[in-house]
Amino acid sequence: MEGSTDSLENLYQKIEDYIKLTIELGKLKTIDTTISVMTAMISKLSVLVMFSLFLLVLSMGLAFWFGELLGKIYYGFFVVGLIYLSVAILFNARMHKWLKKPLSEFIINQSID
Repeated sequence: MEGSTDSLENLYQKIEDYIKLTIELGKLKTIDTTISVMTAMISKLSVLVMFSLFLLVLSMGLAFWFGELLGKIYYGFFVVGLIYLSVAILFNARMHKWLKKPLSEFIINQSID
């Protein structure tokens, strides 16, 4: 009778160990997925920052050039501002198609890999 009690306790111990390991594996998979998504987002963000700096310098150059063509420097800044307003209105109209859907798909694909 004592042998069956020992084997039953051994079985309970193995089940408990299995549950603990399954929980630990779930935690590690979550951490791995989070790190993968975060590093991908950080690399994309660094590219976005560099592109933003490029766009800032380009915008200033265009504003001064348009200003020179129009006779007053501040006219060039108005023209560039209107260009950005037009782009913002277009972007707002197409935001779901151009931003939300691709970003959601990117995060899902990162978490699957």
